[in-house]
Formats: sequence, structure tokens, C-alpha cells
Amino acid sequence: MKPTLQLKLSQHLTLTPQLQQSIKLLQLSTIELNQEIEQHLLDNPLLERDEEPSEEQRADEADMAALEEGSGDPLDTMSDWVNAGTGSSGSRGDDEESDFQAFHAAEVSLREHLDAQVSLTPLTDRDRALVRFLIEALDDDGYLTQDLEEWLSMFSEESEVELEELQIALHHLQHLDPAGVGARSPAECLALQLRVLPESDTRALALRIVNELLDVLAQRDFTRLRRTLQCSEDELRDAHQLICSLSPRPCARFASNDTRYVIPDVVIRKLRGRWTATLNPEAMPRLKVNALYAQLLQQNRGNNGDLGGQLQEAKWLIKNVQQRFDTILRVSQAIVDQQRQFFDYGEVAMRPLTLREIAEELELHESTISRVTTQKYMSTPRGVLEFKYFFGSHVATDTGGAASSTAIRALIRQLVDAEDRKKPLSDAKIADLLGQQGMVVARRTVAKYRESLNIPPVSKRKTI
Repeated sequence: MKPTLQLKLSQHLTLTPQLQQSIKLLQLSTIELNQEIEQHLLDNPLLERDEEPSEEQRADEADMAALEEGSGDPLDTMSDWVNAGTGSSGSRGDDEESDFQAFHAAEVSLREHLDAQVSLTPLTDRDRALVRFLIEALDDDGYLTQDLEEWLSMFSEESEVELEELQIALHHLQHLDPAGVGARSPAECLALQLRVLPESDTRALALRIVNELLDVLAQRDFTRLRRTLQCSEDELRDAHQLICSLSPRPCARFASNDTRYVIPDVVIRKLRGRWTATLNPEAMPRLKVNALYAQLLQQNRGNNGDLGGQLQEAKWLIKNVQQRFDTILRVSQAIVDQQRQFFDYGEVAMRPLTLREIAEELELHESTISRVTTQKYMSTPRGVLEFKYFFGSHVATDTGGAASSTAIRALIRQLVDAEDRKKPLSDAKIADLLGQQGMVVARRTVAKYRESLNIPPVSKRKTI
């Protein structure tokens, strides 16, 4: 074929680097945003933090303070108290901060706690070494998950360790604090905790239940328990309460806590009778272009080199960060306006809400709303809540309307909390009670919501 030239006209969508950066920043959480900005600060010498708030930010803060002074709403006193507490804690000085760091560093692990007790016990060096061997074999809950015979096989023949020695070492271990450490099963763990209590008829009955009938107790078959133990209902109730006061994981307090803090992006307050969203200043990074470099670039426009591109990147980042928070504020205010009944009355007043409703109200794309509501949080008088919390499926009502699944869960929780423990409500009964309130909910839906609330089934909620 003979080569020819053809001219075609077509349209296609191209994402500019500035738009790509804007989309990326929008979906980042506050912590991820700070990490991204720190990287830009390291890579771009023309970008730096602005330690002083802008005139616009000062004006916004002054307006908000004026609104709060004229509000007088009782719920505002909560936020004032929180702010006052935060301010006072910040003025305690470096001494108390160092004290906290020293206290945090002084936390001991389970093995360190047990080893310190072993060092004080009057044992031979060989017995003390065997106890420490078993301590190293414990899991995080303080259980010995393998049989002593299996641990015995790990010793060499030259050590001449016998099973009886390991049993004696285990006996010493199980007498250490906390009570229940070194147990090989939940029943043994509970029994070890009961044995350190003062002797009584209730303790003796509880020990018999734990050692012989723990599976029957787990099934809540109280009739069978009374018949087998030949005890009265009051005696069984006291023993049951004693067992419930024990911990199946007595060593959990020694587990390391990986605490993760959430920085709310917006703060919700009721100002002059209206719930209002404001940006959290602590979550907003303040950036600016380095004035010295910018002046040098302006004086040498013809020979900027790479600095000219870095100047443009710095301006883009500042603009996109500001646009990110403007979008978050718009979306959060729209959510608050839709869910104002929740802020007044709680979860039972939550209305069904979808991303599309907010997108249509703000004339934004639904994917933009999805990015904004992911890993973003708002501080409210009812706690720090994720944006996604305010969206949920709906359940039909008899009047043709809809109720939020969050409201249904809150009602289920209220019904279970108010039920008669001797005759707890079944899922079918809860569905009937919700139907009497005009909410059409199937039994399997009630079961699904109940499980999401970590509420056990009716057979495990029954008491004597």
C-alpha cells in the first residue's frame, strides 16, 4: 500500500499533573497528608511552613469566637470545656511531659513481671531456670498452649530433666501474679483464680462448675446445672456471678498497646441554633513560598533553571491543599445539614443518606464525595466520627418512608438493654417490636445487625 497522510479530529480526557495531585491529596488522611507535605518540604527548597496564620485565618477565628460568645447553647459548653482542658494540659511544662515519657518507658512486659517474682522465690537455680523456661513458653494471654511432654522433648539427654520437675516448675509458675497465669485451658485459668479467693460455699460451687460443667454453663442450661449440682437458684446465681467476675485473659493488661490517634479534620458546634462545621486548625498545614528564593527568581527571569519548575510545583501544592480543605468543609457541612436530627437526638434519629445525595447537592461527582469521606473525621459533641458513619442503607417503613440502618441498630441495642434477662428477646420478637414501630425488618436482618453490634444470641443472653 502507498503511504498517505490523514488528518483526524478527536477528543480525549487528559489529567494534568496539577489535577492528578489534587485528586491524590483529596483521598489522603490527615496523617498521610502531613507525610506527603513533609516529603515536598524536603524535596522543594522554595516551599516552607508558614508559622504565622494568614489574615483570612485570623478573621475566621475571630468570627467563630464572636459566634460562640453569642451562642449560649448548652452543648457548646462541652467543646469549651474540652478546649480549656487541652489548653491547660499544654501549659504543664516539660517536666510532666518527661514524667509521662518515663512512665511509658517503665511499662513492663508479662515476662519481665514474672521473672522479677521468680528472682524473689526461694528456689534452687535449677528449679528457677525451669520456671523461666516455662515463662518463655507462655503466649500473650499467659497460657501454656503445649503439653509438658512436648516441652520435655526439647531438652537434651545431658540435661536429665524429668517430667516431674516440669510439673513442679509449672506449679510454682501458677502461683505467681496474676492469678491464672500458666493455665493450659480456660477452665484451669478460672480455677486458678478461684483458688486464691477466700473459702466459701459459693467458691466451692463455682469451682465445681468450672472443673466439671463449664460447657453446660456456656450453653446457659441453668435447669440442668441446678439438677446436677442439687443447689438452689440463689446459690447458682451467686456462683454464676462469681465466675463472671473472673477474667479468661488475666495477662491481657501486659499486652503492648498500639494506640493510634485520630486528628479530626472538622469540628461540629451548634452556633446560634444551627449545627456548623469548621475546619480544625490543628489539621491544616500552613505553607508558603520562600520569599527570598521567589525574589531571586523574579530578578533573574531568564536564567531560572530547575528553580522555576519548583516554584510552580510549590504554588500548585499550596493551591491544592487549600482546595482539599475547602472541599472537605463543603461536604462536611452538607452532611451536618442532612443529619442535624442525629446531632440533636442521637443515633435513633439518623436518616438514610447516600453519597449521590451529597454529590447532587454540591454539584460534585460521586467519586469526589467518596474520596472526601474516606479516612476523614469530624469532632462532634457525640464523639469523633468518620464521615462514612453518616452514610448507610435504609429500611422501609409502613408509611412508605425509610429508616437508616444506624437508627435500626440503635433501637435494637435499646431493646436488648431493656429486656428481661430471664426471658431475653429473640430475633423474631425484636423484628415484631420494630414492626410495631412501623419499621419493616426481617428476622435475618435483625440477626445481621445484632451480630454487627457484638450482641450474643438469645441463648447466650439468658441468665437466672
